[in-house]
Amino acid sequence: MSYFLSLPVITSLLSILISSLVLYYLHIKISERVLNNFQASEAWIPENELVLLTGGSGSIGRQIMEELSGKEVRVVILDISQPTFELPENVTFYQTDITSAKSLSETGASIRKLHGEPTVIVNNAAVFNHHTILEIPEKELRQTFDVNIISHFLVLKEFLPFMVRMNRGHVVTVASIASFVTIGEMVDYACSKASALAFHEGLSQELRYWYKAPNVRTSSIHPLWVRTPMIEGFTKYEADFRQSLLGPKEVSQAVVEHIVTRKSGQTILPRHASVFGSLKALPLWLQEAIRSYFSSIVWRVRIKRVADKNPGLRAP
Repeated sequence: MSYFLSLPVITSLLSILISSLVLYYLHIKISERVLNNFQASEAWIPENELVLLTGGSGSIGRQIMEELSGKEVRVVILDISQPTFELPENVTFYQTDITSAKSLSETGASIRKLHGEPTVIVNNAAVFNHHTILEIPEKELRQTFDVNIISHFLVLKEFLPFMVRMNRGHVVTVASIASFVTIGEMVDYACSKASALAFHEGLSQELRYWYKAPNVRTSSIHPLWVRTPMIEGFTKYEADFRQSLLGPKEVSQAVVEHIVTRKSGQTILPRHASVFGSLKALPLWLQEAIRSYFSSIVWRVRIKRVADKNPGLRAP
């Protein structure tokens, strides 16, 4: 016992611990500097900002809107659905089909006339359907990609040029852990969120090299399960689902933190799930084990959901 508590052993353990902490600190700082193109962040002045938020009528969007509004930031919401809640004075809603360039152009003209150019874009809108590859109707399949990724292109084609000209702004992509992990009955959604991550990464490169706008920040947020109406098909069966759930506020806080600090980056929620960002670096058998674990949960819930809808019928 005295051997394990000897001074040389304790000294070695402390050296390893301190070295690990130093390396982690350097990793964080170097990543931060690189992702922000070695450009210092300007001071955040709320009254000078206009945040364009897609999907602001939903749970996460509403929370983002409320936090920004509470910080005296002007917000314009673009959503196909009318909000079911009262909007603060510094928030304006535009009923817009973000999958339509024509609709976005018309809304853009109204925004510029009444509010000016957006300085921050939050691509938050998303849809999710409980279907396997063979079950999903073509209409819902196309809707998933139109809303979850095509809209990102169209929104930026309408509003990014101003940021490029000013070499100032921020684009936030609300993606998902599904950007890194694909499981059954969520294949279309995972494909669209993997595309959202690719969009975020490619946008950063184009801003740096093609558009010469290194001060336009880019951030991506990747939450695991979030308690919203979108996943009620899972949370309704919580005894079988048995997964820890984030609240919209936790996602909103991550989004707003990136915005007000003017820092590019990637945030995976919950924080301890950051390992998912390195999933593809793991051995294939371990990757498959992780995917299978989550697929088994979804399959278990599916059996219950099918049984509820069709008593006596076994899930296909």
